[in-house]
Amino acid sequence: MISLKQLQVFTSIARHGNLGLAAEELFLSKGALSQALAELERRLGNPLFDRVHPRLQLNAQGRQLQPLAEEVLSRITDIEHLFDDSAEPSGTLRLGASQTIGNYLLPKLLARQPGLQARVCITNTHNLCEMLARFELDMALIEGENYHPALVTQDWLSDEMLIVTHPNHPLTRQRTLSLAQLEHYDWVLREPRSGNREQFDRELLPRLGTLGNMLELNTLESVMQAVEQGLGLAFVSRRAAQDRLATGRLVVVDVNIQLSRTLRLAWHKQKYHSALQRRFISFCLQQGQG
Repeated sequence: MISLKQLQVFTSIARHGNLGLAAEELFLSKGALSQALAELERRLGNPLFDRVHPRLQLNAQGRQLQPLAEEVLSRITDIEHLFDDSAEPSGTLRLGASQTIGNYLLPKLLARQPGLQARVCITNTHNLCEMLARFELDMALIEGENYHPALVTQDWLSDEMLIVTHPNHPLTRQRTLSLAQLEHYDWVLREPRSGNREQFDRELLPRLGTLGNMLELNTLESVMQAVEQGLGLAFVSRRAAQDRLATGRLVVVDVNIQLSRTLRLAWHKQKYHSALQRRFISFCLQQGQG
């Protein structure tokens, strides 16, 4: 008979691709993990991983089992807390968030749900989609496009995008500009494959002509701090920059065009939504409507 321990071992190794990290997560020895995995593979009559030292990579059979095993374990958690007096879903939600959301929106969301336990990973949209595809996250809040066929998304919030700079930048002396007039100026940009950078490359870069110096940084906060130091122009979310705009540390460069994007909730197509996840999704959508 397949045991819950074997499924826990399998899903942990599948997420981490590494016995050591799985052992730390489950508080078991590597030997115990290897034994449990061997028993599961023997029971199923198939290997579940390709051994590519030092990693264990899911093979076709393992990829077929992973969503089913994740669902069983999530359903067990729901059953364990079905009759709790609090009537509140229990457990820990594995959340991912891209930079704008993770740093400037998610803390407020979590503060409105003080009982929620969550482990949060903040990185760019591309990385989050890869993590969702490997079931390393329950869901993610993303600001870029999802190109991964295994994932589904739900529109959540609209977001206005701005070109900003230091208040003493030469461009701030002109009330209204065209994009063509930004040619040869320096820029501070997010890294490739971030949602922010993808939108810049798609909607602005073809219309800007030749850029001046370009500084790439992998966090939105570092981008805005660099612009505060006079290192160039940046393309950022109003939601992220609103405090700096209000205090005059950054100013908007008005190019007389409207640029927006849609923030989305994302998860794996085959991901079972636990009671905890269903509650969080519902809460996010209610906040978006508000």
